[in-house]
Amino acid sequence: MIAHHPPTISAWRPPVRGIAEVFHAHFTDHAYPAHTHDTWDLMILDDGAVDFGLDRRRHAAADLSAVLLLPPGVRHDGRTVTAAGFRKRVLYLDTTVLPERLIGKAVDAPILADPLLRHRIHRLHTAVGRPGEVLEAESRLFFVAERLRFHLEAFRRRAPGREAHRLAVELRELLDSRVRAGLTLREAAAVLHAHPTHLIRCFTQTYGLPPHTYLTGKRVELARRLLLSGRRPADVATSVGFHDQAHLNRHFTRHVGITPARYATGGAYPPGAPAASANPGNGH
Repeated sequence: MIAHHPPTISAWRPPVRGIAEVFHAHFTDHAYPAHTHDTWDLMILDDGAVDFGLDRRRHAAADLSAVLLLPPGVRHDGRTVTAAGFRKRVLYLDTTVLPERLIGKAVDAPILADPLLRHRIHRLHTAVGRPGEVLEAESRLFFVAERLRFHLEAFRRRAPGREAHRLAVELRELLDSRVRAGLTLREAAAVLHAHPTHLIRCFTQTYGLPPHTYLTGKRVELARRLLLSGRRPADVATSVGFHDQAHLNRHFTRHVGITPARYATGGAYPPGAPAASANPGNGH
């Protein structure tokens, strides 16, 4: 008798428009019955192999550098191939990310041999797995969608042109005005009348870092001032736009080299030096 091994599963819905669900699983002997989704099923394998049927054709996927894309409304199933099973990460994307007119192309070629796309999806999973990284996750989702359209409709991105500096400056002004509240790329794109990925490329070309990294740096800068004025790290975290204190701790430590709590008590100074001043910009 073959022993049954229960699957290991985690699933959640991130606060990112276009992603209906994130699903991570390890299956050893599970077989999906024939079914359909209302969403696009974007899957990467981390281990093992899977056999699946899509429409009236069967496919085998074992290349860990490839990507599987199953379109909405089309019958499919899936099953393990070996006793070790498979590990997968899935993003269920709604039709605001990819339009339904691309379904036919996806049925014809559901396995995309594209290491760059696979890497982008991996980084998107990392971002949606960290609370508070909505702008980063949204940015990475747009680049994933752009790469998928490259495969499905030979989409070619537009390189930043003479307008790049102007758009970058305008986006920076928007971010500076929304440090605490944050800003979605869709909002920025609507205000500046530019596609989100084009905005990101213009900003990165001009300032050397993407918008989400710039915004995080501004929040850390503001947190430093508030910590030196005597505010508690837990209060500072949400007041400058971080999700919680752990979110602040992670970015603050990466930027400054010590935790917010140590920084606030003079931990940035060598032994015997004066404690941190509440007004560091006084010329001393």
